[in-house]
Amino acid sequence: MKTLKTPPKNNLTSIMNHILLMLFLVVGIYSCKQKEKDNNLIAPSFKEVWGKDFTEVRRTYESGLSFNDFGYQLEPIWKFTILSDTSVNIYSPQINKFQIAHIQFDHDSIFNFAWSWLRLRKLTKDSIIFQVIKVKDREIFRLASKTYITFYANDYIKNSLHSTPKDLIKPSKADSVFIRKKVLLANSDTSEAFPARNQARLKSRNKLLRIEHSETMKDDKLKQNHNDYLLPEYYITIEKSYKKFSYSFSAVVDEKGRLLFRKSRNFMMPEFEASSNKNMRGIVDGYLSAYLDITPGETLGMAHSSIIIIHVTGQ
Repeated sequence: MKTLKTPPKNNLTSIMNHILLMLFLVVGIYSCKQKEKDNNLIAPSFKEVWGKDFTEVRRTYESGLSFNDFGYQLEPIWKFTILSDTSVNIYSPQINKFQIAHIQFDHDSIFNFAWSWLRLRKLTKDSIIFQVIKVKDREIFRLASKTYITFYANDYIKNSLHSTPKDLIKPSKADSVFIRKKVLLANSDTSEAFPARNQARLKSRNKLLRIEHSETMKDDKLKQNHNDYLLPEYYITIEKSYKKFSYSFSAVVDEKGRLLFRKSRNFMMPEFEASSNKNMRGIVDGYLSAYLDITPGETLGMAHSSIIIIHVTGQ
């Protein structure tokens, strides 16, 4: 019968040292992770800026631009004074005045700040940078959380930068270059039309045509809806039309103010699609082109093709 050889003493010592080293590594890694986890639960303090007035001067995407690929522009609108680590006096564009709101820390520098979820990225006595976080059912949507907002203290803007918030929020040179390229593309191909910062405007020049913009039809005119910017809607009524009709469709207003039928928004059976589209094109080329004064939309002072929605009724 064979017997197992006892390992040399120096081999046993080596094995024990290796095991102890592994144990130390495991304990060390666990301790670091536990410390990191504990640190994530410690709320950063805003004490350094308590009582200071701040104004938002920049709102950008991850690209550093205030415009996304579709030409939609983010607009700095926030102003606030942090009163303590749990309260803020913040300007609400919805009610057009300041109001006291709660600041609630969650974890990992993430706060429920008034009506938004924000992650604190930078805090100094003169500036604050937040990342806007999209949260639903306590879950963070990281791909949709790529907007950054920068605030400067009002006294820093005035006394150090010798400027004003109005000057600081102006689009950057990179924004201008980006939009200039989009304008050239949209004006050479209307399928590349994009939302206009200053929307296209339609005005009746015939008493038989009444027109209302969706903005004027809101019960609360202080409420801002980004759909008004992306796809402005117009409700048009034509008196004494050749027959009664009701259509909804999208149209392009090009850089010269011409109205071009784009596509129907009405549900219709396939066999009626061609005739209905022909009728809508006829209304655009006939009534609307004859009865409307049209101002093209502009972004950064450059006129370009943009899309609008028209609901038209003939009676």
